[in-house]
Amino acid sequence: MFQHGRGWRLGAMILALLAASGAAAADDEKPPEVSWTPGPAEVDVGGELAKLGLPEGYAFAGEKDSQALLRYMGNLVDGSEVGIIVPRAQEEDWLVVLEWDPMGYVKDDDKDDIDADAILKSIREATEEGNEERKKMGSSALHVIGWSEPPHYDAATHNLTWALLGENETGGRFVNHNVRVLGRTGVMSITLIDAPEKIVASKPQVETLVGAFSYKQGKTYAEWVPGDKVAEYGLTALVAAGAGAAAVKLGFFAFLAKLLAKSGKLLVAGVVAVGAGVSKFWSALRGKASARPAPPADPGAA
Repeated sequence: MFQHGRGWRLGAMILALLAASGAAAADDEKPPEVSWTPGPAEVDVGGELAKLGLPEGYAFAGEKDSQALLRYMGNLVDGSEVGIIVPRAQEEDWLVVLEWDPMGYVKDDDKDDIDADAILKSIREATEEGNEERKKMGSSALHVIGWSEPPHYDAATHNLTWALLGENETGGRFVNHNVRVLGRTGVMSITLIDAPEKIVASKPQVETLVGAFSYKQGKTYAEWVPGDKVAEYGLTALVAAGAGAAAVKLGFFAFLAKLLAKSGKLLVAGVVAVGAGVSKFWSALRGKASARPAPPADPGAA
């Protein structure tokens, strides 16, 4: 099975999801056994919700395994995490996390009115405001530099896409490439985490994965009918709030403070940062991995 060696390597990559507080599993804590599905394969995402035509060269971990991995690395999971996708090539270190939010049907009436400059200003202000809370929690500050890719909506696929470029206190830069796939009853978040200098290479691969994702019959955006739950916010709020449009109800700053207090994840107004301790943990985990059996060359090997 495609488990042990890859599991150690994946554990290191998940550090990119940790808060800047450096929360992580203890050195002697054993990582969870993960039942990876190597491509090519069709996998269920969120049970009867959606499916993914996983291409060759990638591996998928389902809901329980994804949550176990995130929890192992020090994250507080909330049940929205329904999958993780990783490349099998050893030289590629990006990570994709899939999260489901049953917020209801998001109307796209504002698709032609997405003001990237105004949204960026709000995100910057919210992130700086959130830094006060991060300091109280013993975490380092994060700063938004600008758009790596301004928000845009595809009315044919009902995909909302954007990417933010951020920086931590030590000058380390990071990119969050976000795709929100609108469905009949909610939104699937597909988030790529990678270094800025690698995003040009990893982004096309993730776009292929997004294209291989689809809602199952009865769950698609086009199948909405009157009487279905409708979200209280639109596309602009999805981008501005990043982790969810609860900001509309709570007020953006209050929402951010609540999010930071709730979770150890690096979801700060849609920004995911790579903590300063990543290199250290990479070295440690790779050292441990050397004592474990490597993943087989043949995906079907025992």
